[in-house]
Amino acid sequence: MTPPVPPHRVAIIGGGPAGLMAAEVLSQAGIAVDLYDAMPSVGRKFLLAGVGGMNITHAEDYPTFVGRYGKRTEVLRPLLDAFTPGALREWIHGLGIDTFVGSSGRVFPSDMKAAPLLRAWLKRLRESGVHLHTRHRWLGWDEHGQLRIAGPEGESLVAADATLLALGGGSWARLGSDGAWVPLLQARGISIAPLQPANCGFEVAGWSTHLTEKFSGAPLKTVSLALPGETPRKGEFVLTATGIEGSLVYALSASIRETINRDGAASVLLDLLPDRSQAQIADALARPRGSQSMAKHLHRQLKLDGVKAALLRELTDAASFQQPQALAAAIKALPIHLVRPRPLDEAISSAGGVPFEALDANLMLRQLPGVFCAGEMLDWEAPTGGYLLTACFASGKAAAEGMLRRLKADRPTTAQN
Repeated sequence: MTPPVPPHRVAIIGGGPAGLMAAEVLSQAGIAVDLYDAMPSVGRKFLLAGVGGMNITHAEDYPTFVGRYGKRTEVLRPLLDAFTPGALREWIHGLGIDTFVGSSGRVFPSDMKAAPLLRAWLKRLRESGVHLHTRHRWLGWDEHGQLRIAGPEGESLVAADATLLALGGGSWARLGSDGAWVPLLQARGISIAPLQPANCGFEVAGWSTHLTEKFSGAPLKTVSLALPGETPRKGEFVLTATGIEGSLVYALSASIRETINRDGAASVLLDLLPDRSQAQIADALARPRGSQSMAKHLHRQLKLDGVKAALLRELTDAASFQQPQALAAAIKALPIHLVRPRPLDEAISSAGGVPFEALDANLMLRQLPGVFCAGEMLDWEAPTGGYLLTACFASGKAAAEGMLRRLKADRPTTAQN
């Protein structure tokens, strides 16, 4: 008998959800896995995402769910078909963590926390033989194609049968997603779509001192926002010292950003009272107010006060306050002019990255055979609500399965004596 063929050894660069999921798939297939992460521990952004409640995925109907990925829906669909939100929940249950669906359709672990899930997952990975190397930063390749890894004891070279890059995007550099991989791939001839803020806040040209001093940080609840000509979305957001941010803004961030990129600025229309028609509002405003101030009239007739009333004053000319029809129109479509997104490092996620056109069906770089990519470093984006994490998990699984197919094709057959 010929000696047994040693197992393939792969390197995974990046310890976020995509890299860890790939490590699980590969190790369970008998592949020796070394995972390298520059940070002191893996999953740091994953843990941060769970600080306010670990929103792991979404329970809405699947066609609607897939449509949340915008222009990348069709390329991500096969990955998500292979690891649906339901399959992700079952996988979490397999770690001994229960899940529940919130009132908004968002799915959470039963205790709302990310840490217990991550601990259970890392325990299973270690038991399956995955070697985790923290404080090890990838520096690219040497002239022979080996991975250059800088660790606590200096730089070393790593030879791998296949490599997965799962390095995240460009937001939250302090947690490891710093975009440092971009020039390393560009040096190898890979065209990278510029990293841009996604799920981010936006700035206005400038609020008044009165507005920022009194209402910075105040939430605007039960409102709707829309770009002109688009269907309004209902929800809430926060007034900031520089502009606006929050879940409702994040839902529109891709469209707002692209409009700013194209036109230099964007206007969103704020409906302060989405549950009342313009005619109803105008009728209420037309009622006699006697000696009451306009502020008291708005409160009494429409329950419009606080930050909503202040923003209405900020963005509406004085003459409109004397005309019920004009003021009603402003309340239903108050234009907020946005001039730029907040910096990339403040964004929840990033757009841009490795284009899918640079990858084959296995998520392998066409110009770098044996090198695969997954997670947020790919050129896609999605709103908050569990969509980001689901696609990261799904792409990690898909890349690992692509690596297995390549490794199987590369394995030489052995002959018996």
